[in-house]
Amino acid sequence: MWPRRHALRALGASLALPALTPALAQFRVEIGGTGMTQIPIVLGRFRDEDRQPQSISAIVRADLERSGIFKVVDGVAPVDENGTPDYNALKARGADWVAAGSAARLADGRIDVRFRLWDVVKGADQGGQSEPTLPVDLRMSAHHVSDQIYQKVTGQRGVFSTRIAYVTKAPGKFTLRITDADGENIQAALIDNQPIISPSWSPDGGELAYVTFHDKKAKVVIRNVRTGATREVAAFKGSNSAPAFSPDGRTMAVTLSKDGGSHVFLMDRNGGNVRRFTDSTGIDTEARFSPDGGSVYFVSDRGGGPQIYRQSVGGGGATRVTFNGAYNISPALSPDGKLLAYISRGNGFKVMVMDLATNEVRSVSDTNDDESPSFAPNGRYIIYATKSDGRDVLMTTTVDGKFKSKLLESGLDIREPVWGPFGR
Repeated sequence: MWPRRHALRALGASLALPALTPALAQFRVEIGGTGMTQIPIVLGRFRDEDRQPQSISAIVRADLERSGIFKVVDGVAPVDENGTPDYNALKARGADWVAAGSAARLADGRIDVRFRLWDVVKGADQGGQSEPTLPVDLRMSAHHVSDQIYQKVTGQRGVFSTRIAYVTKAPGKFTLRITDADGENIQAALIDNQPIISPSWSPDGGELAYVTFHDKKAKVVIRNVRTGATREVAAFKGSNSAPAFSPDGRTMAVTLSKDGGSHVFLMDRNGGNVRRFTDSTGIDTEARFSPDGGSVYFVSDRGGGPQIYRQSVGGGGATRVTFNGAYNISPALSPDGKLLAYISRGNGFKVMVMDLATNEVRSVSDTNDDESPSFAPNGRYIIYATKSDGRDVLMTTTVDGKFKSKLLESGLDIREPVWGPFGR
């Protein structure tokens, strides 16, 4: 039995594989939302992309549409990246932006992915980029194009080339998976016949911490996602769970029961210098650092039911943060530290977002079986696991809840997504 919703995490398990291996299942993306003003953009097929292993324009289009920011305008004559678009004709079609590109095979076997972007409203060339890439990395180059378009248009970094990690359960098998932000390019980082829980990215994206039940002992392990090398950092008496990195990557917060009860401890990322952080007669768990590293948010039932608290790393007592509802768990902080996402139990389990300056709280979920919210590194999106139409899915939503993308994978129980940082 692996309970789907839980405030105080059960203990997990693992059996290491040497490194990342391809998985066969692929996501299918469904998009929906209302109440958003979208930016109309023309995006034609990239010249010579039909000679390449993947359609760059199709990947870019899916990225832009899934963001909720863009609406692709169809039925417009192709634009050459080396030419000048007909701004008047594009305006007549309602387009504000236009992008064009090419994918030419180089003599050394690489593919030169080029694109250019124009502001139709201003009638201005916004520049572009050229990226020679190996055929196997063509999808990533397409995501880079999407990131460039997103940033030039919105002024914020795109997250299309970032990664997500999550756990799946099939009969007799648990898998820690890593995918691109669009749910494609799935890789199995770890497979076991025992549970794997609580994945957490390092700030540089090079490692994942998680909880394993190796030799029937609950331990916190850190895994290098490139080499597959692992190291134990918490294997004390009792349970060792809920790892989280500090923003500088030097410190970790973990939940330990080595002193009796369950409390949050801080330690160096190598497992040394372990010191108790929380002090209550209740259960303290699910710690997350604030983006500035000065505070830790965690879940505690010290007041009778699970609520989210904040405590300074420098010392002092804990302050209760959540008051709406009797059951609030799974805190996640936006990269700018202004928003807190969490799961609240009321009429089901739903993702909530709190403005930490005003304490205003709103639901951003249309479902009732949500878990494990995690912010994208640009702070514009949240990913979480839920059930939709009777199926386990990963869902992304804009932080205002107006636009959602459903990532479906049939036949698998999907848990605990966590969005990785910028960079690979």
